[in-house]
Amino acid sequence: MKARTKRTGSTGPIAKRQLAVHGGMTTWADCAVALRLIGSGRLLDGTELAEYERAFAREIGVSHALSFSTGRVGLYGLLLALGVGAGDDVLLQLPTHVVVPNAIRYTGARLVYVDCRVEDYNIDLAQAEQRLTPRTKVLVLQHTFGIPSDIDAACAFAERHRIVLIEDCVHSLGARFDGRAVGSFGRAAFFSTEETKTISSTMGGMVVTNDDDLVAALRLFQRRCRQPPASLTRRYLAKLVLYHALTEPHVHRFARAMYGMTGRRHALPRATIAGERRGAAKPSNYEQQLSNAQAVVVLRQLQRLDENVAHRRAVAERYETRLREAGFRTPTPTAKAEPVYVRYPVWVQDRERSLRATRRHAVLGTWFESVLEESEGLSAFGYESGSCSRAEAAAKHLVNLPTHQRVTPGDVDAIVSALAHAQPPASDDNSVDPQRQHRDSDSIA
Repeated sequence: MKARTKRTGSTGPIAKRQLAVHGGMTTWADCAVALRLIGSGRLLDGTELAEYERAFAREIGVSHALSFSTGRVGLYGLLLALGVGAGDDVLLQLPTHVVVPNAIRYTGARLVYVDCRVEDYNIDLAQAEQRLTPRTKVLVLQHTFGIPSDIDAACAFAERHRIVLIEDCVHSLGARFDGRAVGSFGRAAFFSTEETKTISSTMGGMVVTNDDDLVAALRLFQRRCRQPPASLTRRYLAKLVLYHALTEPHVHRFARAMYGMTGRRHALPRATIAGERRGAAKPSNYEQQLSNAQAVVVLRQLQRLDENVAHRRAVAERYETRLREAGFRTPTPTAKAEPVYVRYPVWVQDRERSLRATRRHAVLGTWFESVLEESEGLSAFGYESGSCSRAEAAAKHLVNLPTHQRVTPGDVDAIVSALAHAQPPASDDNSVDPQRQHRDSDSIA
């Protein structure tokens, strides 16, 4: 089905539909439930939170799942439960979001950054080998964009060097490796259900593990976390409803224009606060639990995960076919990986030109605009410019395409056509070839 357009004078075709880069995982029925919960006695406490944890553990195929207000809090609690602190080094792949190194910094441990591979934007284990120190205690293995990393190689790496493997699955709920769900391979894993991920509780996180001893320490940490304020939980539920409405494709182009005119100022709760972006100390209200009401709405989505994942995979397959036909290089997952593609990453020569060209059809994502997304200055996070050159190049050249359940085959075709129209010939600029970037950065190193 083709996206329908209308013509308005000399401006050319204007799409009636404009896709948001995220959304599409909620339904109007979810919104009705969220609105009822706002004024109910089940806002903070109820049986659904424990039910959600049990269902999540079953989905991943592990014994235990523990919920938190965010994935970053789950990671922080997990590191504390493992005894990570001052004197320890943690290997972390770039690019990533600034909240991940923050969770590590807050323990007192030292960050050791590792570059990505351009084939799948996951960790370069050969470089990780070079950056090991006698103090290395943990490897955080990110499955970027929902593309599973080479888990066999990562597990062998961790075992060989006697370090703990933690899977970062914030992009990858529903992805599999060698037939098993990601998150079931390391000592533990953490997930996110923030609004840009595969399912949404507006904000939320989960830690999963099969380690009974680790769970005991994590339960103590979880009980120590405070309940979120009722007012904040109501705002999360209201935001879920509002985002469902404003990201509807026939509405989004108007909503997006209004968002731009207001200078992106709004009263809704934000995912990352200023102190986190600047690399300040741990916020005083950092350690919080997930509310029961948020568990209710996200549990509904978890029960529809198979449908969600099947749609994302079908969209990604169509992107891959159309992009290859148009001469773009597409991601190359490892042999046993079954990606879920929370967004589909594309390397382009001119990001701004690509964003403008596709704007009438979709608002594309720009994960990542920095090796540490949303950071305000890299020095506060101990990053040395040039030390992860492929991640730096990816932060200049990646756009990512929506895969959520509002994306139609016609949308895919329109987006790829617009991208191809914006793309200069490859001979004009070597930066279009990420494999060339890979070779060049290797020779520099």
